Amino acid sequence: MSSDLELSVSYKTLPTRVGFTIMCALLPVWALMAPILLGLFIGYITQHPENASSWATAIICLGLLSIYIGGVLLTAFTEDDKLFVSKDGIAFPLFLLPLLKLRRNRGWTELRSADIVDSTGDDPRLLLTFSDSSVPISLKSMDRSETEQLLLSVELWGSSCQRSPQLVDYQSNLQNDLRGVSQLSYTQMWEEELGRRFSATSFVPLEPGAQLKGGKLKIVKQLAFGGLSAIYQAQENELDMVVVKESVIPENADPDTRKQAEERIAREAKYLMRLSHPNIARVLDHFVEEGRHYLLLEYVHGQDLRQYVKQNGPQEEETVLDWAGQITSVVEYLHDQDPPIIHRDLTPDNLVLRNDGSVILIDFGAANEFIGQATGTLVGKQAYMPAEQLRGKAVSQSDLYSLGGTVFYLLTGRDPTPLSVSHPKNVLPAISDRLDEIVAGLTAFETEDRTRNAADLKEKLGSLAPSREAP
Repeated sequence: MSSDLELSVSYKTLPTRVGFTIMCALLPVWALMAPILLGLFIGYITQHPENASSWATAIICLGLLSIYIGGVLLTAFTEDDKLFVSKDGIAFPLFLLPLLKLRRNRGWTELRSADIVDSTGDDPRLLLTFSDSSVPISLKSMDRSETEQLLLSVELWGSSCQRSPQLVDYQSNLQNDLRGVSQLSYTQMWEEELGRRFSATSFVPLEPGAQLKGGKLKIVKQLAFGGLSAIYQAQENELDMVVVKESVIPENADPDTRKQAEERIAREAKYLMRLSHPNIARVLDHFVEEGRHYLLLEYVHGQDLRQYVKQNGPQEEETVLDWAGQITSVVEYLHDQDPPIIHRDLTPDNLVLRNDGSVILIDFGAANEFIGQATGTLVGKQAYMPAEQLRGKAVSQSDLYSLGGTVFYLLTGRDPTPLSVSHPKNVLPAISDRLDEIVAGLTAFETEDRTRNAADLKEKLGSLAPSREAP
């Protein structure tokens, strides 16, 4: 989730829905009849000033005026049914003001705790406790995907908030349910079996609050974890947000293997630090602590393409062509290095969309790559890996296969079927034949049948968008 993301969460409770319906039904009364009658009555009083000072006149005027003002206020309160969430805090709907001591906007620093009440009942509620008040939010009244985004916001930005175990469990179950983890397909089970077969289990990631580089780096949260590595969001010098990638060489590796892996990791890290491309997150530093290797990367503000598609659905062909062109320029740049850099993990999870529309590659699997070569660990997500990479023989065209799978996902909202040629047109017939051919060419099973290189792909993409300057 982006640190620049502004989230709008619909919060349609039964009382507000009923109230808004009633106010709409009574619209002719309070919005038309009351002002008209008030105007006529004032005109009458103007013509008969002897009645202006009577109690009846005052009561009638105040009554008609109250009907109009009350209608406006009640409609505003019942119509305001959204929570607005950003990195600065949460803006609550107007009808929650009495619970918030009339302060609608609350900053994250005020949030003390978050809990789930009645998590197994029909109406689970998110209880947010601030420094001076508490507000229960009915999760039944929100869309489940927006609930997930709200809970992620609390996790990401509520740095001083204590999240209860019930909340953590509820969020985990919700995420699994939305991703269909409880109903695994044959392909998903095959992928998980591969992951178990090739993953190490002895690596324990760092906990939030852990410090590195003598306290200059403080781990804020874990972003990803698998195999022999983990990725964290961290704060440097209590100011700037950065990304820390941690990699571990197994303790049971023989001394020669360990030495070779460490030398290659250090050499490649220095090489990555020299890379400069507008669509690649900068590698800022490499260091070793307690036998663990760390890459320090630029923190890119934005939303990864997987989450973006999950939230917004499959993307239009023109949009995907723009993104594919940007990603192709990154792949071409990496493959043109001497020696060429094969990324091995080019997936929607590692590509972030900035607010300006640029797509940024945010993760390098370099450390995992060299550890993998030394220990036999797989690098990459199986649905996006070609056969030769599964066999440990990745080549430049392996990244093109992953890029084809990524384009398939962006167009369809579905992960590609592992070890197969992807045809997005089979999922969405509206996709053009030419783009379907390009994706199929990228995901051909044999490398000799696959698109030759990034320059060739750039030319093919350009032919689909002749009015757009090639990236």
